[in-house]
Amino acid sequence: MSLTDSVQNKQLGVITCKAAVAWGPGEPMVIEEVELSPPQSMEIRVKVVCTSLCRSDVTAWLSQAQASIYPRIFGHEASGIVESVGEGVTEFVEGDHVLTLFTGECRSCRHCTSGKSNICQILGLKRDGVMHGDQKTRFSIKGKPVYHYCAVSSFSEYTIVHSGCAVKVSPIAPLDKICLLSCGAAAGLGAAWKVANVSEGSKVVIFGLGTVGLSVAQGAKMRGASQIIGVDMRQEKCEKAKSFGVTDFLNPNDSDEPIPQVINRLTGGGADYAFECIGDTGMVTTALQSCCDGWGLTVTLGVPKQKPEVTAHFGLLLNGRTLTGSLFGGWKPKSEIPSLVEMYLKKEIELDDLITHNLPFEDINTAFDLMKNGTCLRCVIHMPEIEGFPMAGN
Repeated sequence: MSLTDSVQNKQLGVITCKAAVAWGPGEPMVIEEVELSPPQSMEIRVKVVCTSLCRSDVTAWLSQAQASIYPRIFGHEASGIVESVGEGVTEFVEGDHVLTLFTGECRSCRHCTSGKSNICQILGLKRDGVMHGDQKTRFSIKGKPVYHYCAVSSFSEYTIVHSGCAVKVSPIAPLDKICLLSCGAAAGLGAAWKVANVSEGSKVVIFGLGTVGLSVAQGAKMRGASQIIGVDMRQEKCEKAKSFGVTDFLNPNDSDEPIPQVINRLTGGGADYAFECIGDTGMVTTALQSCCDGWGLTVTLGVPKQKPEVTAHFGLLLNGRTLTGSLFGGWKPKSEIPSLVEMYLKKEIELDDLITHNLPFEDINTAFDLMKNGTCLRCVIHMPEIEGFPMAGN
Protein backbone atom coordinates (compact mmCIF):
# COMPACT_ATOMS: atom_id res chain seq x y z
CA MET A 1 0.00 0.00 0.00
CA SER A 2 1.41 3.38 -0.99
CA LEU A 3 1.75 6.33 1.39
CA THR A 4 -1.01 8.10 -0.54
CA ASP A 5 -3.34 5.12 -0.11
CA SER A 6 -2.55 4.92 3.60
CA VAL A 7 -3.39 8.61 4.14
CA GLN A 8 -6.58 8.24 2.12
CA ASN A 9 -7.63 5.18 4.10
CA LYS A 10 -7.04 6.99 7.39
CA GLN A 11 -9.17 9.89 6.20
CA LEU A 12 -11.96 7.54 5.15
CA GLY A 13 -11.79 5.55 8.37
CA VAL A 14 -10.76 2.36 6.56
CA ILE A 15 -8.53 0.07 8.62
CA THR A 16 -6.34 -2.84 7.61
CA CYS A 17 -6.42 -5.93 9.83
CA LYS A 18 -5.92 -9.67 9.71
CA ALA A 19 -8.78 -12.06 9.07
CA ALA A 20 -9.17 -15.78 8.42
CA VAL A 21 -10.50 -15.90 4.86
CA ALA A 22 -12.10 -18.99 3.37
CA TRP A 23 -11.56 -19.04 -0.39
CA GLY A 24 -13.67 -22.09 -1.15
CA PRO A 25 -15.82 -24.79 0.47
CA GLY A 26 -13.78 -26.97 2.79
CA GLU A 27 -10.52 -25.17 1.96
CA PRO A 28 -8.27 -24.21 4.89
CA MET A 29 -8.63 -20.66 6.18
CA VAL A 30 -5.89 -18.27 5.07
CA ILE A 31 -4.83 -15.43 7.38
CA GLU A 32 -5.03 -12.44 5.05
CA GLU A 33 -4.72 -8.69 5.37
CA VAL A 34 -8.15 -7.25 4.66
CA GLU A 35 -9.51 -3.73 4.43
CA LEU A 36 -12.46 -2.98 6.68
CA SER A 37 -14.59 0.06 5.99
CA PRO A 38 -15.81 2.44 8.70
CA PRO A 39 -19.17 1.69 10.30
CA GLN A 40 -22.07 2.98 8.25
CA SER A 41 -25.34 4.37 9.62
CA MET A 42 -26.45 2.43 12.75
CA GLU A 43 -23.38 0.17 12.66
CA ILE A 44 -20.50 -0.33 15.08
CA ARG A 45 -16.94 -1.48 14.47
CA VAL A 46 -15.73 -3.98 17.05
CA LYS A 47 -12.28 -5.16 18.10
CA VAL A 48 -12.87 -8.90 18.44
CA VAL A 49 -11.34 -10.24 21.65
CA CYS A 50 -12.53 -13.85 21.62
CA THR A 51 -14.60 -15.88 19.20
CA SER A 52 -15.66 -19.48 19.62
CA LEU A 53 -16.22 -21.92 16.81
CA CYS A 54 -19.80 -23.13 16.36
CA ARG A 55 -20.88 -26.23 14.44
CA SER A 56 -22.89 -24.07 12.03
CA ASP A 57 -19.66 -22.31 10.96
CA VAL A 58 -18.29 -25.70 9.94
CA THR A 59 -21.51 -26.67 8.16
CA ALA A 60 -21.53 -23.43 6.17
CA TRP A 61 -17.80 -23.71 5.42
CA LEU A 62 -18.40 -27.13 3.91
CA SER A 63 -21.35 -25.59 2.02
CA GLN A 64 -23.67 -28.38 3.05
CA ALA A 65 -27.35 -27.48 2.55
CA GLN A 66 -26.40 -23.79 2.19
CA ALA A 67 -25.40 -21.39 -0.56
CA SER A 68 -21.71 -21.33 -1.50
CA ILE A 69 -20.50 -17.73 -1.05
CA TYR A 70 -16.73 -17.12 -1.27
CA PRO A 71 -14.32 -15.59 -0.40
CA ARG A 72 -15.84 -15.35 3.04
CA ILE A 73 -15.02 -14.66 6.69
CA PHE A 74 -16.85 -17.00 9.04
CA GLY A 75 -17.48 -16.68 12.77
CA HIS A 76 -20.49 -15.39 14.68
CA GLU A 77 -20.06 -16.37 18.35
CA ALA A 78 -17.92 -13.53 19.67
CA SER A 79 -17.11 -10.96 22.31
CA GLY A 80 -15.29 -7.71 21.79
CA ILE A 81 -14.85 -4.02 22.45
CA VAL A 82 -16.42 -1.18 20.46
CA GLU A 83 -13.76 0.64 18.44
CA SER A 84 -15.99 3.19 16.68
CA VAL A 85 -19.65 3.89 15.98
CA GLY A 86 -21.54 4.97 12.89
CA GLU A 87 -24.03 7.75 12.36
CA GLY A 88 -27.17 7.48 14.47
CA VAL A 89 -25.76 5.07 17.04
CA THR A 90 -26.56 6.26 20.57
CA GLU A 91 -26.60 3.10 22.71
CA PHE A 92 -22.89 2.27 22.23
CA VAL A 93 -19.72 4.28 22.74
CA GLU A 94 -16.08 3.46 22.16
CA GLY A 95 -14.80 1.06 24.79
CA ASP A 96 -18.10 -0.71 25.48
CA HIS A 97 -17.85 -4.49 25.92
CA VAL A 98 -20.25 -6.33 23.63
CA LEU A 99 -21.43 -9.69 22.43
CA THR A 100 -22.17 -10.03 18.73
CA LEU A 101 -25.56 -11.41 17.70
CA PHE A 102 -26.15 -13.50 14.58
CA THR A 103 -29.80 -12.50 14.69
CA GLY A 104 -30.75 -9.03 15.86
CA GLU A 105 -33.61 -7.15 17.42
CA CYS A 106 -34.89 -3.91 15.91
CA ARG A 107 -37.59 -3.56 18.61
CA SER A 108 -40.04 -2.02 16.15
CA CYS A 109 -41.12 -4.66 13.58
CA ARG A 110 -44.20 -6.87 13.94
CA HIS A 111 -42.24 -9.77 15.39
CA CYS A 112 -40.21 -7.70 17.85
CA THR A 113 -43.33 -6.02 19.23
CA SER A 114 -45.49 -9.15 19.25
CA GLY A 115 -44.10 -10.72 22.40
CA LYS A 116 -44.44 -14.03 20.55
CA SER A 117 -41.27 -14.24 18.48
CA ASN A 118 -37.56 -13.43 18.30
CA ILE A 119 -37.47 -13.58 14.49
CA CYS A 120 -36.78 -9.91 13.71
CA GLN A 121 -38.08 -8.91 10.28
CA ILE A 122 -35.43 -6.20 9.86
CA LEU A 123 -32.32 -7.69 11.48
CA GLY A 124 -32.99 -11.39 11.17
CA LEU A 125 -30.52 -14.10 10.17
CA LYS A 126 -28.53 -13.04 7.08
CA ARG A 127 -27.57 -15.88 4.75
CA ASP A 128 -26.46 -13.94 1.67
CA GLY A 129 -23.03 -12.68 2.77
CA VAL A 130 -23.83 -8.97 3.01
CA MET A 131 -24.90 -6.45 5.65
CA HIS A 132 -28.47 -5.62 6.62
CA GLY A 133 -28.38 -1.93 5.73
CA ASP A 134 -27.16 -1.49 2.16
CA GLN A 135 -26.77 -5.16 1.18
CA LYS A 136 -23.04 -4.66 0.63
CA THR A 137 -19.88 -6.01 2.21
CA ARG A 138 -17.57 -4.11 4.57
CA PHE A 139 -14.52 -6.33 3.99
CA SER A 140 -12.37 -6.30 0.88
CA ILE A 141 -8.98 -7.44 -0.42
CA LYS A 142 -7.38 -5.21 -3.06
CA GLY A 143 -10.74 -3.68 -3.82
CA LYS A 144 -12.59 -6.97 -4.26
CA PRO A 145 -15.36 -7.89 -1.82
CA VAL A 146 -14.96 -10.49 0.91
CA TYR A 147 -18.33 -11.74 2.10
CA HIS A 148 -19.75 -11.89 5.61
CA TYR A 149 -21.25 -14.74 7.60
CA CYS A 150 -24.46 -14.00 9.49
CA ALA A 151 -23.54 -10.30 9.15
CA VAL A 152 -20.96 -10.86 11.93
CA SER A 153 -17.73 -12.44 10.54
CA SER A 154 -15.86 -12.62 13.83
CA PHE A 155 -12.82 -14.54 12.54
CA SER A 156 -11.16 -11.18 12.07
CA GLU A 157 -9.25 -8.81 14.34
CA TYR A 158 -11.97 -6.22 13.69
CA THR A 159 -15.47 -6.55 12.32
CA ILE A 160 -18.59 -4.49 11.75
CA VAL A 161 -22.11 -5.34 12.92
CA HIS A 162 -25.40 -3.50 12.94
CA SER A 163 -25.99 -1.92 16.33
CA GLY A 164 -29.12 -4.04 16.59
CA CYS A 165 -26.91 -7.13 16.28
CA ALA A 166 -24.81 -6.46 19.36
CA VAL A 167 -25.56 -6.22 23.05
CA LYS A 168 -23.65 -4.34 25.74
CA VAL A 169 -22.40 -6.51 28.60
CA SER A 170 -20.82 -5.91 31.98
CA PRO A 171 -17.14 -4.92 31.73
CA ILE A 172 -16.32 -7.38 34.53
CA ALA A 173 -17.64 -10.36 32.57
CA PRO A 174 -14.76 -12.49 31.16
CA LEU A 175 -14.91 -12.11 27.40
CA ASP A 176 -13.25 -15.49 26.84
CA LYS A 177 -16.18 -17.24 28.55
CA ILE A 178 -19.31 -15.24 27.78
CA CYS A 179 -18.70 -15.41 24.02
CA LEU A 180 -20.52 -18.78 24.23
CA LEU A 181 -23.70 -16.88 25.11
CA SER A 182 -23.81 -15.23 21.70
CA CYS A 183 -24.98 -18.54 20.22
CA GLY A 184 -24.60 -22.15 21.43
CA ALA A 185 -24.99 -22.03 25.21
CA ALA A 186 -27.82 -19.50 25.06
CA ALA A 187 -29.56 -21.52 22.33
CA GLY A 188 -29.63 -24.64 24.50
CA LEU A 189 -30.74 -22.91 27.68
CA GLY A 190 -33.47 -21.03 25.84
CA ALA A 191 -34.76 -24.17 24.13
CA ALA A 192 -35.35 -25.70 27.54
CA TRP A 193 -36.66 -22.61 29.29
CA LYS A 194 -38.45 -20.51 26.68
CA VAL A 195 -39.34 -22.78 23.77
CA ALA A 196 -40.21 -26.04 25.56
CA ASN A 197 -40.81 -24.48 28.99
CA VAL A 198 -39.67 -27.72 30.66
CA SER A 199 -41.79 -28.46 33.72
CA GLU A 200 -40.75 -29.81 37.10
CA GLY A 201 -40.78 -33.58 37.33
CA SER A 202 -40.83 -34.05 33.55
CA LYS A 203 -38.88 -36.53 31.43
CA VAL A 204 -36.51 -35.20 28.79
CA VAL A 205 -34.46 -36.78 26.00
CA ILE A 206 -31.66 -34.95 24.19
CA PHE A 207 -30.18 -36.14 20.89
CA GLY A 208 -26.62 -34.85 20.56
CA LEU A 209 -24.50 -33.84 23.54
CA GLY A 210 -22.43 -31.02 22.13
CA THR A 211 -22.49 -27.50 23.54
CA VAL A 212 -26.14 -26.99 22.65
CA GLY A 213 -27.29 -30.37 23.94
CA LEU A 214 -25.41 -30.02 27.23
CA SER A 215 -26.90 -26.55 27.67
CA VAL A 216 -30.37 -28.04 27.14
CA ALA A 217 -29.53 -30.58 29.84
CA GLN A 218 -28.37 -27.83 32.18
CA GLY A 219 -31.58 -25.89 31.58
CA ALA A 220 -33.78 -28.96 32.09
CA LYS A 221 -31.97 -29.83 35.33
CA MET A 222 -32.48 -26.29 36.65
CA ARG A 223 -36.19 -26.61 35.85
CA GLY A 224 -36.39 -29.77 37.95
CA ALA A 225 -36.76 -32.43 35.26
CA SER A 226 -36.82 -35.84 36.95
CA GLN A 227 -35.16 -37.75 34.09
CA ILE A 228 -32.79 -36.41 31.44
CA ILE A 229 -31.72 -38.95 28.84
CA GLY A 230 -28.75 -38.06 26.66
CA VAL A 231 -28.22 -39.83 23.34
CA ASP A 232 -24.82 -39.64 21.65
CA MET A 233 -22.57 -42.02 19.71
CA ARG A 234 -19.43 -40.85 21.52
CA GLN A 235 -19.12 -42.79 24.75
CA GLU A 236 -16.49 -40.39 26.09
CA LYS A 237 -19.19 -37.74 26.51
CA CYS A 238 -20.96 -39.74 29.21
CA GLU A 239 -19.25 -38.29 32.30
CA LYS A 240 -19.35 -34.72 31.04
CA ALA A 241 -23.05 -35.14 30.24
CA LYS A 242 -23.81 -36.33 33.76
CA SER A 243 -22.10 -33.26 35.21
CA PHE A 244 -24.58 -31.13 33.23
CA GLY A 245 -27.61 -33.05 34.50
CA VAL A 246 -27.98 -36.10 32.24
CA THR A 247 -29.31 -39.02 34.31
CA ASP A 248 -29.20 -41.72 31.62
CA PHE A 249 -26.71 -41.97 28.77
CA LEU A 250 -27.54 -43.97 25.64
CA ASN A 251 -25.12 -44.87 22.87
CA PRO A 252 -27.11 -46.12 19.83
CA ASN A 253 -24.18 -48.34 18.89
CA ASP A 254 -24.68 -50.32 22.09
CA SER A 255 -28.39 -50.99 21.56
CA ASP A 256 -29.96 -53.94 19.76
CA GLU A 257 -33.34 -52.22 19.60
CA PRO A 258 -34.38 -48.87 18.08
CA ILE A 259 -33.62 -45.93 20.34
CA PRO A 260 -37.28 -44.76 20.49
CA GLN A 261 -38.23 -48.16 21.92
CA VAL A 262 -35.49 -47.89 24.54
CA ILE A 263 -36.62 -44.40 25.51
CA ASN A 264 -40.28 -45.42 25.66
CA ARG A 265 -39.34 -48.25 27.99
CA LEU A 266 -37.12 -46.06 30.21
CA THR A 267 -39.73 -43.33 30.50
CA GLY A 268 -42.84 -45.48 30.75
CA GLY A 269 -44.40 -44.34 27.51
CA GLY A 270 -42.21 -41.63 26.02
CA ALA A 271 -40.52 -38.39 27.01
CA ASP A 272 -42.42 -35.20 27.72
CA TYR A 273 -39.83 -33.26 25.75
CA ALA A 274 -37.32 -34.28 23.08
CA PHE A 275 -34.56 -32.05 21.72
CA GLU A 276 -32.77 -32.67 18.40
CA CYS A 277 -29.38 -30.96 18.70
CA ILE A 278 -27.43 -32.74 15.97
CA GLY A 279 -28.45 -31.07 12.72
CA ASP A 280 -29.86 -34.27 11.24
CA THR A 281 -33.36 -33.98 9.87
CA GLY A 282 -33.74 -37.76 9.93
CA MET A 283 -33.21 -37.61 13.69
CA VAL A 284 -36.26 -35.35 14.00
CA THR A 285 -38.51 -38.35 13.29
CA THR A 286 -36.61 -40.38 15.89
CA ALA A 287 -37.14 -37.58 18.41
CA LEU A 288 -40.86 -37.44 17.63
CA GLN A 289 -41.11 -41.21 18.06
CA SER A 290 -39.41 -40.86 21.45
CA CYS A 291 -42.09 -38.49 22.77
CA CYS A 292 -45.25 -39.54 24.52
CA ASP A 293 -48.69 -39.42 22.92
CA GLY A 294 -50.96 -36.55 23.86
CA TRP A 295 -48.50 -33.82 24.76
CA GLY A 296 -44.98 -34.88 23.75
CA LEU A 297 -43.05 -31.92 22.35
CA THR A 298 -40.04 -32.20 20.03
CA VAL A 299 -37.80 -29.15 19.59
CA THR A 300 -35.29 -29.14 16.73
CA LEU A 301 -32.25 -26.86 17.13
CA GLY A 302 -29.52 -28.23 14.87
CA VAL A 303 -28.56 -26.73 11.50
CA PRO A 304 -28.85 -29.60 8.98
CA LYS A 305 -25.64 -30.71 7.32
CA GLN A 306 -27.54 -32.33 4.44
CA LYS A 307 -31.15 -32.87 3.34
CA PRO A 308 -32.94 -29.91 4.93
CA GLU A 309 -36.43 -31.42 4.45
CA VAL A 310 -38.15 -33.01 7.46
CA THR A 311 -40.46 -36.00 6.98
CA ALA A 312 -42.59 -37.72 9.60
CA HIS A 313 -45.61 -40.01 9.65
CA PHE A 314 -48.78 -37.98 10.16
CA GLY A 315 -49.90 -40.37 12.90
CA LEU A 316 -47.21 -39.04 15.23
CA LEU A 317 -48.84 -35.62 15.06
CA LEU A 318 -52.39 -36.91 14.96
CA ASN A 319 -51.79 -38.56 18.32
CA GLY A 320 -50.96 -35.24 19.92
CA ARG A 321 -47.23 -34.89 19.50
CA THR A 322 -45.91 -31.45 18.53
CA LEU A 323 -42.84 -30.48 16.50
CA THR A 324 -41.37 -26.99 16.71
CA GLY A 325 -38.15 -25.25 15.82
CA SER A 326 -35.95 -22.99 17.89
CA LEU A 327 -33.72 -20.15 16.73
CA PHE A 328 -31.33 -18.86 19.40
CA GLY A 329 -33.43 -20.51 22.07
CA GLY A 330 -36.28 -18.09 21.52
CA TRP A 331 -34.37 -15.29 23.25
CA LYS A 332 -34.97 -11.71 22.21
CA PRO A 333 -31.26 -11.08 21.88
CA LYS A 334 -30.81 -7.48 22.97
CA SER A 335 -33.53 -7.57 25.62
CA GLU A 336 -32.73 -10.89 27.27
CA ILE A 337 -29.11 -11.99 26.72
CA PRO A 338 -27.73 -9.55 29.35
CA SER A 339 -29.67 -11.48 31.98
CA LEU A 340 -27.78 -14.67 31.02
CA VAL A 341 -24.48 -12.84 31.44
CA GLU A 342 -25.59 -11.80 34.92
CA MET A 343 -26.58 -15.38 35.72
CA TYR A 344 -23.12 -16.53 34.71
CA LEU A 345 -21.47 -13.88 36.89
CA LYS A 346 -23.59 -15.10 39.82
CA LYS A 347 -22.50 -18.69 39.08
CA GLU A 348 -26.09 -19.69 38.37
CA ILE A 349 -25.24 -21.18 34.96
CA GLU A 350 -22.14 -23.06 33.81
CA LEU A 351 -20.09 -22.07 30.77
CA ASP A 352 -16.48 -22.87 31.63
CA ASP A 353 -16.84 -26.64 31.35
CA LEU A 354 -18.20 -26.29 27.82
CA ILE A 355 -14.83 -24.93 26.70
CA THR A 356 -12.51 -27.80 25.87
CA HIS A 357 -9.87 -25.92 23.87
CA ASN A 358 -8.33 -22.44 23.80
CA LEU A 359 -6.27 -21.57 20.72
CA PRO A 360 -4.56 -18.49 19.28
CA PHE A 361 -5.98 -16.96 16.12
CA GLU A 362 -3.22 -18.36 13.92
CA ASP A 363 -4.37 -21.89 14.81
CA ILE A 364 -7.91 -21.41 13.54
CA ASN A 365 -7.64 -24.31 11.10
CA THR A 366 -6.84 -26.59 14.02
CA ALA A 367 -10.09 -25.43 15.63
CA PHE A 368 -12.02 -26.35 12.48
CA ASP A 369 -10.39 -29.77 12.42
CA LEU A 370 -11.30 -30.37 16.07
CA MET A 371 -14.92 -29.45 15.48
CA LYS A 372 -15.15 -31.36 12.21
CA ASN A 373 -13.75 -34.49 13.87
CA GLY A 374 -16.06 -34.15 16.86
CA THR A 375 -13.19 -33.97 19.34
CA CYS A 376 -14.18 -30.70 21.05
CA LEU A 377 -17.21 -28.99 22.50
CA ARG A 378 -16.25 -25.36 22.16
CA CYS A 379 -12.89 -24.04 21.04
CA VAL A 380 -12.36 -20.42 22.02
CA ILE A 381 -10.08 -18.53 19.64
CA HIS A 382 -8.11 -15.71 21.23
CA MET A 383 -7.38 -12.79 18.96
CA PRO A 384 -4.01 -11.00 19.00
CA GLU A 385 -3.65 -8.34 21.65
CA ILE A 386 -3.64 -4.81 20.28
CA GLU A 387 -2.40 -1.85 22.27
CA GLY A 388 -5.29 0.06 23.81
CA PHE A 389 -7.63 -2.90 23.89
CA PRO A 390 -7.62 -5.07 27.04
CA MET A 391 -7.88 -8.79 26.31
CA ALA A 392 -9.99 -11.54 27.83
CA GLY A 393 -10.08 -11.70 31.59
CA ASN A 394 -8.80 -8.13 32.02
